[in-house]
Amino acid sequence: MSAAATTVSVPYEAATQPVINPWVVAVVVTLATFMELLDTAIANVALPHIAGGLAVSYDESTWVLTSYLVSNAVVLPLSAWLSRVFGRKRYYMACVLLFTVSSLFCGLAPSLGLLIFFRVLQGVGGGGLAPVEQAILVDTFPPNKRPAAFALYSMAIVTAPAVGPPLGGWITDSWSWRWVFFINIPIGILSLILTKRLVSDPPEFTSQVQAARRAGKLKIDGLGILLIALGFACLEVVLDRGQTEDWFESNFILTFLSFAVVALIIAAVWEWRHPDPVVEIRLLGERNFAIANFFYFLFGFTLFGSTVLIPQMLQSLYGYTATNAGLVLGPGAMVIVVLAPVMVRLLPKVGVKPMIAVGYFIFALSMWYYASFDLGTDYKHEALARMVQGLGIAPLFIPVSQLAYSFLPKDKNNKASSLTNLFRNQGASFGIAFATTVVARRTQYHRSILIAHATPLSVRYQAVLTNLSAYFTQRGYSETDASVHAHAQFGRILDQQASFLASLDCFWLLGCACLIGAPLVFFTRKFRSGGPGAAH
Repeated sequence: MSAAATTVSVPYEAATQPVINPWVVAVVVTLATFMELLDTAIANVALPHIAGGLAVSYDESTWVLTSYLVSNAVVLPLSAWLSRVFGRKRYYMACVLLFTVSSLFCGLAPSLGLLIFFRVLQGVGGGGLAPVEQAILVDTFPPNKRPAAFALYSMAIVTAPAVGPPLGGWITDSWSWRWVFFINIPIGILSLILTKRLVSDPPEFTSQVQAARRAGKLKIDGLGILLIALGFACLEVVLDRGQTEDWFESNFILTFLSFAVVALIIAAVWEWRHPDPVVEIRLLGERNFAIANFFYFLFGFTLFGSTVLIPQMLQSLYGYTATNAGLVLGPGAMVIVVLAPVMVRLLPKVGVKPMIAVGYFIFALSMWYYASFDLGTDYKHEALARMVQGLGIAPLFIPVSQLAYSFLPKDKNNKASSLTNLFRNQGASFGIAFATTVVARRTQYHRSILIAHATPLSVRYQAVLTNLSAYFTQRGYSETDASVHAHAQFGRILDQQASFLASLDCFWLLGCACLIGAPLVFFTRKFRSGGPGAAH
């Protein structure tokens, strides 16, 4: 009788637990990450409109970005610990809810101070989305299916920054900068509903958290949290405000850099020795994971550095609108979307090492292609360069993700995802700071060189001034006024040329940075994708 009852109860219990297609889960968790990355890109474009709408200077309005990046950088390394404390699904939903509600208040903010406050809250919510999503994907898909899941994740990471600028330009031009934040509300509500119904914590993760609670291992590491928060917050301020404050010539930057270095060094020593650290940096002792994190950093450095530089160059030097400049980025994102399924099929046949090496080499070529431009380059060649860049990015993200988790124990997936996203995020911050600084400094250098050749003894200089003066004379100006306008116009041309040459220098350097990634693959440990190593 008892055996029969047992026989009947097992199918009944299985039937009460609906099996959710892992691809449905992947799409649901990618939705919120795409929203967060898209909002960051859109906010960059909307800054001039925000400054005008709130009656503040453009320099003051940049704190709208800095405040978000600082809070985002603080939460990223803590997200694994927070998801263990609160439960992964519960923490993820809390992040989506906080991001959505703070987006509403950002759009309603009547002053810059309140907008910055709500952007801090938005960054706290946004910082937990990408790491938790990546951990969910790793636990939801078996090793042989993870490349396809990572392909979807890479589409969100690459497509959102490309779609953001044209969408942000269109929204701010058509409606108001406030709609940059309001558009998050329906997406956030949809994500909350779907996550509640379709996403659940895996049994292994739940049992680990319960065991840790029983053993008292989920105690709050107050010192670790404080040091990590202080270190990354100060570092993000340095990176975001460095060029504006003239880097090490500023006591403000030196003070924040000192706090960042000291806090992060002490945090590293403390977390290394702690039995249950908030950030498990001991994972970097595994060679493949450490190299994969360098690849993530390099990926963020070159991708976001170039993504900031290209629209800036097109708008300031080629006269593109924000929308048209964003459309130059679109074809590159489309290449990645189209090639992602192809890369999933190629990975088992080609292997991780060749794909990463070829990817970084093509990425470098695309940067050097940009460095060959002139001011007469048309949209076709600009979009083609971005497509070549997409061709280089497509073989990178999936094999690097496979490499990162190749030899890690399964119970470390959660903490590993926080570190990989931290390295990618910091790479992006360093890349943006690098591009901004190189363009500013090299513009000064090229301008000094060009001015040195613009002397009364230069035949070309005199010929240009004569032509410009004749042009303004034909427009009805007197000889004196024509001469003044000619000198002013020549100064603008000189500034344009100096800025353009500086942009080319930056592209060349970004290409050199990309090339560093190619030979590093030879230092990785060999593993078979989807095999024992990848299966932990």
